[in-house]
Amino acid sequence: MFKKILIANRGEIACRVIKTARRMGIATVAVYSDADARAPFVQMADEAVHIGPSPASESYLVADKIIAACKATGAEAVHPGYGFLSERTSFAEALAKENIAFIGPPVNAIAAMGDKIESKKLAKEAGVNVVPGFVGEIDDTEHAVKISNEIGYPVMMKASAGGGGKGMRLAYDEKDVREGFESVKREGLNSFGDDRVFIEKFILNPRHIEIQILGDQHGNVLYLNERECSIQRRHQKVVEEAPSPFVTEKMRKAMGEQCVALSKAVGYYSAGTVELIVSGADPTGESFYFLEMNTRLQVEHPVTEAITGIDLVEQMIRVAAGEKLAMTQDDVKIDGWAIENRVYAEDPYRGFLPSTGRLVRYRTPVPAWAGNARGEDGVRVDAGVEEGGEVSIFYDPMIAKLVTWGETRDEAADKQIAALDRFEIEGLGHNIDFVSAIMQHPRFRSGELTTGFIAEEYPDGFHGAATEAHIVRALAAIAGFMASAEADRARRTDGQLGDRLDPPAKWQVTVGGTEHKVKLGHKHIKVDDDKIDIALEYTPGDRLVIAEIDDSELAVKVAKTRTGWRMTTRGRIHDVRVLPWHVAPLTQHMIEKIPPDLSRFLICPMPGLLVALHVGAGDKVEAGQPLATVEAMKMENILRAEKTGTVKAVNAAQGDSLAVDAVILEME
Repeated sequence: MFKKILIANRGEIACRVIKTARRMGIATVAVYSDADARAPFVQMADEAVHIGPSPASESYLVADKIIAACKATGAEAVHPGYGFLSERTSFAEALAKENIAFIGPPVNAIAAMGDKIESKKLAKEAGVNVVPGFVGEIDDTEHAVKISNEIGYPVMMKASAGGGGKGMRLAYDEKDVREGFESVKREGLNSFGDDRVFIEKFILNPRHIEIQILGDQHGNVLYLNERECSIQRRHQKVVEEAPSPFVTEKMRKAMGEQCVALSKAVGYYSAGTVELIVSGADPTGESFYFLEMNTRLQVEHPVTEAITGIDLVEQMIRVAAGEKLAMTQDDVKIDGWAIENRVYAEDPYRGFLPSTGRLVRYRTPVPAWAGNARGEDGVRVDAGVEEGGEVSIFYDPMIAKLVTWGETRDEAADKQIAALDRFEIEGLGHNIDFVSAIMQHPRFRSGELTTGFIAEEYPDGFHGAATEAHIVRALAAIAGFMASAEADRARRTDGQLGDRLDPPAKWQVTVGGTEHKVKLGHKHIKVDDDKIDIALEYTPGDRLVIAEIDDSELAVKVAKTRTGWRMTTRGRIHDVRVLPWHVAPLTQHMIEKIPPDLSRFLICPMPGLLVALHVGAGDKVEAGQPLATVEAMKMENILRAEKTGTVKAVNAAQGDSLAVDAVILEME
């Protein structure tokens, strides 16, 4: 077994690998860029080596710097995590030349499966179902249009070396192909150094199912069941679970055996994932097709660990050291259900725009890295950030992964909702409300999932989860209680007006535009005509209130406002106004403030790089026409005209770095 390994990665996956290596008695080496100098994974490792500036192209993607760090520290092996150099054949070859073990698959397997065009050819030869499409090289946009017309719409355009949702565009007609083809090429080149694109038929009502593969260097290959990853946004996974509510035992066996056959055909060993697309329109479940094979550890590997009890990182290390797998296919079981939600730095209330910045406050429901694969009481947090740290523009916007395990799917989802309510994140936007809403959604609970779930269920964007009436009443009661506590503190402060008055016991609380009369008694709180059996503690300044209501807990994040609180729970933000009964009637005399009209400005919705400006001063534009393209977090975002008009002035130039809310252009 290795005595020391280097982790050629950052963030939560670096922390994850260090945790297992530490348990195995293996020393660890971290490498870090300028942006990560104070990151948790650097502190966790036994040694740390600085490898360059913040951009990944000057640090984490420079193989020579990784190898130099290995030599300087005596690391015998490298775990690449996911992303960066994890699927670069040149990196694995360079390590082999230096006699440094690569904790991953053999070079030939990475090469065979890493190229999406070539991998489809190999899969077809191995007898694996593949999606109809064009797997040759595409010359230009006109060639792409011709191919798409022949395949039949809708089609998916993908960067050959793509991954992580980057370099993908769905086209419903020729216009979409003409608009998106060049963007796919650019994203492929910028993110992976390869601008080749392939086009394939888009499967209707598709479900994204993937099979976890584990093999050793002695010819043994197993499948560790499946993961359902159908809930995606812009082809980026948001929710993953294991097992799938759609897959039967017969399907699991058929899929697993095909994926094992493909793996053996390329001499695969280590952990890997074969991604399949399954037609939800086929009730037999037999219409499944090969998409790609990821020759690395997946972001969502914890859900597989939770239901199998197998530490995939440990197995990767043991396989790289030459050990045989200590299990057979019959030993692989399914115990319970696991769900993972990715907590991203993005604002779902503003169209999921990237949100970078400092974590002014960061508290998790359970400590990160505590407990086993199932965490504490079925709640596990994998994270690579800490309070005071920064989510940088240079890397992926993931803040943490929340994994819950339960005996049933509903239990795992309920634990997600409760744990998400206990996350405290301030300083940047995040998607906690959104993923909580998904966990509560009736369609999610039914298991009727497709990759179009988010687009279909939130066609007009996200505005918060639906809130049941009993939750609204509970919020009104909590707000009344907090208002009394704040008033009581004020009267006890020397020199304050009203320091000899008792705090009000009657409040008018407005939640979501609905007014409630709240009266505090000695043993209960009355909301309108209902008595609520509620127990809670609140000290002015608290940011999280946990109330016990009818033998269940409700966690509410609270932030003081001028007239009350902003209260967040169960996937929705509630602006709550609290006024004493005798003051409330006076609000009808307040003059409403009308916000300014900004519709004639094209405003940058996120920090980013202006990669293309499609119009100039004096140009006439139509509603929906592309005006500018802004790149953020390595993803291109097309900004379109909201209405017909004429461009009056352009305030930015291609190549400019833009701040959020910067004015790009102004209409007449």
